[in-house]
Amino acid sequence: MNPLAQLIIYSTMIMGTLITSLSSHWFLAWAGLEMNMLAFTSILIKKANSRSTEAATKYFLTQSTASMILMMAIMYNNLYPGQWTLLSNPDQLSALIMTVALAMKLGMAPFHFWIPEVTQGTSLTSGLLLLTWQKLAPMSIMYQMYPSINMTILMTLSTLSIMAGSWGGLNQTQLRKILAYSSITHMGWMMMTLTYNPNITTFYLLTYIIMTSTAFLALNLNSNTTTLMLSRTWNKLTWLMPLTASTLLSMGGLPPLTGFLPKWITIQELTKNNNFIMPSIMIVMALINLYFYLRLIYIISMTLLPTTNNTKMKWQFENTKPTPFIPSLIILTTLLLPVSPTTLMTF
Repeated sequence: MNPLAQLIIYSTMIMGTLITSLSSHWFLAWAGLEMNMLAFTSILIKKANSRSTEAATKYFLTQSTASMILMMAIMYNNLYPGQWTLLSNPDQLSALIMTVALAMKLGMAPFHFWIPEVTQGTSLTSGLLLLTWQKLAPMSIMYQMYPSINMTILMTLSTLSIMAGSWGGLNQTQLRKILAYSSITHMGWMMMTLTYNPNITTFYLLTYIIMTSTAFLALNLNSNTTTLMLSRTWNKLTWLMPLTASTLLSMGGLPPLTGFLPKWITIQELTKNNNFIMPSIMIVMALINLYFYLRLIYIISMTLLPTTNNTKMKWQFENTKPTPFIPSLIILTTLLLPVSPTTLMTF
């Protein structure tokens, strides 16, 4: 891709997210979403092949459908209550349609089917942007309109997302699909406390972005895209084995790693509001989630690539990619639990 075109595309993507996040007008927020969507569609087809074209088409069709539904809700809200302000509470029907449209943009169940397919059809870098940066704009709208969101609908979507993400990743061998299903699960955990305490949702989103970025960058170092390729790690980047394992355990929410902290706070907030059934379901689903993370750890540390002996010494001559952010991200992904007393006092 031409460097000038690449600069314009990435600038448009960032500008669209900022416009949506900082605007208090429904039309400006919608326009920012459209700018972001069109720019990111170009990023998906940066490496032109049939799979990336298919992924970009699926992404564009899904996002444009969600945008049309959102615009319909905005127009209905303007027609009856006569409000264009984002912070004004829309009526019940408008809020319901907006919630569905934003859930589709975020990839929450039952609108989650496009997330694994689009992530699988793109590169690891584009998949990282899809599962992290592309969540910011819809989440900012949800954060601003949370008093109007129907709690029952949101908790139903969240529960379905947790179940779909946990069950969907069980038999996968493609790492990008596994991380996509992990994203669906984390979205369910995030949105579960939005109507109770949106600050917890924001903290969970920040922690999720840190953990997912660490996982994608660690896989990108060795260009791992399948579970079979993970078994090459020991003879190419031996030091990456324990770091990848700790990152995956943190994403599964195992104490005493960082990923346990947002789950702990989420469960505490739900039980504080006399909701005991949902946390029980979420904990059981988290165990299923942890299972396929442990499967990856077993592959990366206990199995060998079926290849000849000559290639097992490849690590001595391998030129690895630069890793400027990996050390700091690994620390943030694994060692943030000691800040939990301060975090709990804040919430």
